[in-house]
Amino acid sequence: MGRDGVTIIALRGQVSPGTMDVVSAPLRLDLVSSCADPRAVVLFLHGGQERSTEPVRDRHASWWRVLLLARSLRGFAAAERLELRLLQFRHRGWNGPTDPSPVVDAREALATLAAERPGVPVVLVGHSMGGRTACRVADDPGVVGVVALAPWLPEGEPNATLAGKDLHVLHGSIDQWTSPHWSRVFVERTRQIARTATWTSLPGAGHFMFRRVRDWRTFVEDSVRAILQIPADPPATAEEAHDRPHR
Repeated sequence: MGRDGVTIIALRGQVSPGTMDVVSAPLRLDLVSSCADPRAVVLFLHGGQERSTEPVRDRHASWWRVLLLARSLRGFAAAERLELRLLQFRHRGWNGPTDPSPVVDAREALATLAAERPGVPVVLVGHSMGGRTACRVADDPGVVGVVALAPWLPEGEPNATLAGKDLHVLHGSIDQWTSPHWSRVFVERTRQIARTATWTSLPGAGHFMFRRVRDWRTFVEDSVRAILQIPADPPATAEEAHDRPHR
């Protein structure tokens, strides 16, 4: 059991042809919220940098930012019978163009989940580089959809992996780190092949999800429900809304 009640699961490292030898380092898959009989697993993928072989540490903001988001969804996960997992990439960089290291890591994590939870669908939630990674591995048989938050989807990013899948993208209108324009173009291209593909702008929000925190979280909840076809909660009466604790 790791710090703050997060179970840490170390996966056996693998060396993939065409990738760096450093891929042999252990891979970490954290259990943020457990469920005995989950209807689905939600796998969170954090951000990073375009190029870096520095190992990801808990102190890195790109990792703990997504950990905080995942923790904030524990109540939602319990109510909807979801298991929440957070992958810690081995290295901070994308390190492409051939076999980007986070893509290698994500595919290994998905293989582990398929062995642990056979037949249980997976929804990927990725921020920044994690959003790009999620789109790259969406062709995994266990993945049913992707929720991408301020994703790094540069011009010409391939999208064939999303054929028949669901894609929900949320991008802050004043993001200076990743391009809202190119993520929107990506979604527009993907609508031709995906089951569903939506793009939503979050006015006044930047890249790091510091502003309008509740809106980022609500978008994830609503998107996961839509992908898994879970009925939304019925509208609360005025009296119920008054008595309900704020999330």
